[in-house]
Amino acid sequence: MHFQWYPGHMTKAKRMMQEDIKLIDLVIELVDARIPMSSRNPDIDELGKNKARLILLNKSDLAEDRQNDAWAAYFKEKGYSVVKVNSKKGGGIKSIHAVIQEACKEKIERDRKRGILNRPVRAMVVGIPNVGKSTFINALAGKACAKTGNKPGVTKGKQWIRLNKNVELLDTPGILWPKFEDQTVGLRLAFIGSIKDEILNTEELAAEMIQFMKKYYRGVLAEKYAIIESDDPYQCLADIAKSRHCLLRGNELDMGKAAILLVDDFRSGRLGRITLEFPEDYK
Repeated sequence: MHFQWYPGHMTKAKRMMQEDIKLIDLVIELVDARIPMSSRNPDIDELGKNKARLILLNKSDLAEDRQNDAWAAYFKEKGYSVVKVNSKKGGGIKSIHAVIQEACKEKIERDRKRGILNRPVRAMVVGIPNVGKSTFINALAGKACAKTGNKPGVTKGKQWIRLNKNVELLDTPGILWPKFEDQTVGLRLAFIGSIKDEILNTEELAAEMIQFMKKYYRGVLAEKYAIIESDDPYQCLADIAKSRHCLLRGNELDMGKAAILLVDDFRSGRLGRITLEFPEDYK
């Protein structure tokens, strides 16, 4: 499978972010805790250089906890502030305000020396599609002020949101980058739903997921679907179809339906807490 998805509005969004960055003190970057590196747009480091940086490991409740800690240590070592969050349920949100003030303390101190008091920290919230930016902003603001949806590309324009007298947020659309150098990155993004499902071959995606699970989380699929884990991923998918009664007319197995079921079970955490990449892969 070859992965690529870069609709026109993303080029426009990137240009807009480049213009707005001069107004910004802090870049808050959301990544998916299951794929913290693959869900980082490489353009963001260039965009946010010389700015205070905060990385939020979002959806941390779906990833393995010890891997979340390993990733937090990895990014802190590189000079980022890091918080593990679960925007949907509000986990980690309360600590964000203090972390923002801490990350921007040099800027606040500079303002104070120049006699500028109480100027709010201006933060740009960035991240790839479907990583949970709008859900995070609504959780932080305590009200629904950003559109949310569990499909990529819901936020099309930018909007400023005043959280309180200390912090203003600029919400930005999710942007990918024009070319994935490594197709494994594309595959991981497809797993978490950051690439439109309509352009993917779901059965191939499910087969790749089965291969990964067999390597790193052996026994999970056997237990979840009451099957014997075959070495052939397509046989495994057929067994899941059988076990879950995914059938077409004439009792033929509906492999497509079984594939969607498996991918959905992974995305929603019904397979348990699963991390798809590990810090040691990047050392």
